[in-house]
Amino acid sequence: MRRSSKKSSSSAAAATAGDVQVNEKQNRKRKGVSTNLTSRKAQCGTARGVSKEIERIDQLFYTYADSSSGMIDPEGIETLCSHLEVPHTDVRILMLAWKMGCEKQGYFTLDEWRSGLKALRADTINKLKKAFPELVQEVTRPSNFQDFYPYAFRYCLTEDKKKCIEIPVACELLNLVLGLQFRPQVDKLVNYLKINFPSLDNYDSDLAWPLILDNFVEWLRENKS
Repeated sequence: MRRSSKKSSSSAAAATAGDVQVNEKQNRKRKGVSTNLTSRKAQCGTARGVSKEIERIDQLFYTYADSSSGMIDPEGIETLCSHLEVPHTDVRILMLAWKMGCEKQGYFTLDEWRSGLKALRADTINKLKKAFPELVQEVTRPSNFQDFYPYAFRYCLTEDKKKCIEIPVACELLNLVLGLQFRPQVDKLVNYLKINFPSLDNYDSDLAWPLILDNFVEWLRENKS
């Protein structure tokens, strides 16, 4: 009888221990399921937030896009500039094109628009206005400016396979792109580019040209004669 009682006690203890282990496993599973659900909800919330942002960016795009081409064309850009309260020749519009990675002058595609405005966290005109100071700071960092400077000239090649731009356009670009940081040097270079080559009939040697430019004109005249 005593042996039977001991066996019953051992069996009861084992059963209790087994129940505890089962309960612990179930609790861990419940916790795991709860954590996964929370994580999925957070991911869904983030995805919905991103989706709403892209939707607002797209709506803003179609405010200015031409319905036939599906792009923002020069007329749409002028309207955009008027809403941003900046001239269409403002360097910040060129910076915006650089940020979007635009390939064709005077045209913004939907993909380019999405890329640029998402990076600027701007899904309204007011947010885009407020993003301009940060964009200017970004472009004028030396590492970014090295990319922006040649981009500005490539962007202004209006025809396919065109390799150079006209001097008046180059002067305007130099004024826009370099004028932010190098105003005195730009003014001299722009004036220099307006000299008639190769005749040099409007070159004034009494002006304060950099020595290297005086030397070049002197060399050119000697070789011409």
